[in-house]
Amino acid sequence: MAVEELQSIIKRCVIIKNMGWNLVGPVVRCLLCKDKEDSKRKVYFLIFDLLVKLCNPKELLLGLLELIEEPSGKQISQSILLLLQPLQTVIQKLHNKAYSIGLALSTLWNQLSLLPVPYSKEQIQMDDYGLCQCCKALIEFTKPFVEEVIDNKENSLENEKLKDELLKFCFKSLKCPLLTAQFLEQSEEGGNDPFRYFASEIIGFLSAIGHPFPKMIFNHGRKKRTWNYLEFEEEEDKQLADSMASLAYLVFVQGIHIDQLPMVLSPLYLLQFNMGHIEVFLQRTEESVISKGLELLENSLLRIEDNSLLYQYLEIKSFLTVPQGLVKVMTLCPIETLRKKSLAMLQLYINKLDSQGKYTLFRCLLNTSNHSGVEAFIIQNIKNQIDMSLKRTRNNKWFTGPQLISLLDLVLFLPEGAETDLLQNSDRIMASLNLLRYLVIKDNENDNQTGLWTELGNIENNFLKPLHIGLNMSKAHYEAEIKNSQEAQKSKDLCSITVGGEEIPNMPPEMQLKVLHSALFTFDLIESVLARVEELIEIKTKSTSEENTGIK
Repeated sequence: MAVEELQSIIKRCVIIKNMGWNLVGPVVRCLLCKDKEDSKRKVYFLIFDLLVKLCNPKELLLGLLELIEEPSGKQISQSILLLLQPLQTVIQKLHNKAYSIGLALSTLWNQLSLLPVPYSKEQIQMDDYGLCQCCKALIEFTKPFVEEVIDNKENSLENEKLKDELLKFCFKSLKCPLLTAQFLEQSEEGGNDPFRYFASEIIGFLSAIGHPFPKMIFNHGRKKRTWNYLEFEEEEDKQLADSMASLAYLVFVQGIHIDQLPMVLSPLYLLQFNMGHIEVFLQRTEESVISKGLELLENSLLRIEDNSLLYQYLEIKSFLTVPQGLVKVMTLCPIETLRKKSLAMLQLYINKLDSQGKYTLFRCLLNTSNHSGVEAFIIQNIKNQIDMSLKRTRNNKWFTGPQLISLLDLVLFLPEGAETDLLQNSDRIMASLNLLRYLVIKDNENDNQTGLWTELGNIENNFLKPLHIGLNMSKAHYEAEIKNSQEAQKSKDLCSITVGGEEIPNMPPEMQLKVLHSALFTFDLIESVLARVEELIEIKTKSTSEENTGIK
């Protein structure tokens, strides 16, 4: 049968209007089948076009959405790219557009959210699952409805509902795919970045429908958010936090539409609002999301002068949870680059705080980090602050005298006394001993600027003496383990050992010996520093005693 005859039959059949949507599914499946000849595909396209023009739009809308929901994998994008234009045509025929657009955008987004987001430059260019193509097509699909809102000067209920449906779609798009999407460098390739284009258009949509991003970003943090007739429940509000964090990253780090931001806003003001968004990023586990949080934090902190962030800011929840989030990334993230970046960001954050802020943060992290390496890092920072304070003509009260002693109480002690696992806590213990050695050398007993000499008795009872006992116990334990391992090596048996409180089973004896000797070396290193500290204390106290008694 000729194409013209088929078209003529379809046009004359009254039943097509009410029942023709049943034909849409088979026709679409034929179009999606790659094995069809070009000539046959042309016929199917013509039939499909006629069905879209003649069928009942309400029935056809539901039929098209069902067809969009059916596929999985790579077929999702193929289906969406084929059906977006017909779907747009059908919705334009309907009177209740707000509901229809909301249903369509929700269905499309649900399917797109199933597609993997390409991560590398090569993956973005290959676009195996068609996500990048779909994002661009989805913008073209949505534009006419955004323009309709702009052109409609009447604030009718239907127009407000349409705004709300578009607003929901923008929020969802900011979360997926834009929250996890990677962006190409802003070079010549940046102009062809599909995600940058998608983000720019989405932010443009927000402004077009009456929700410019500055107002939305700075609204983050309120317990209840309401826009027009759109109210967010608890679960939606949690998802909204992801969307707002994504928006902040796009504006402040990627610079998309940043020209809309008022230039009068101070760096401290921007940091205060961005800290909430950074907190959201650092709570996630995806590499790309954590990386964005670190970039946004760096971008915000670099605008601020060192020592200018007042301690009062730490009364804001996010100003303490963000550094704690950095500690979690430093200690738990399996990706080395992110661990190193988090360490650098924590140091940058410390540098920006004023003295009381540094002091407060150090106390907080010493009490909450529960990680020997992190505690050693904090103790090194405390040492640096004491050093700067002693070099000034006017001492800093937070790192000298009574305030410092209160801080040293958290540093110069063993968590479980003599029974503390010295190997597991070796980083912290070495940092504490080095700090104590520094204090003994730099602060004379007669000056006592740091308050060390007043508290020396407590330090000896709470730290030095238990450390001596712990070292003797630990060395005896590991020397016994070495003896057992050597005997096992002679019999060539596999055995288990306990290192750092954890049992390591079935280790070859030669490897076991290396581990045990390494532990003993650590104890010897601690013991040598401990001996040097006690020697310095004895020299200093003896010298002071001689001066006071007039002995030369």
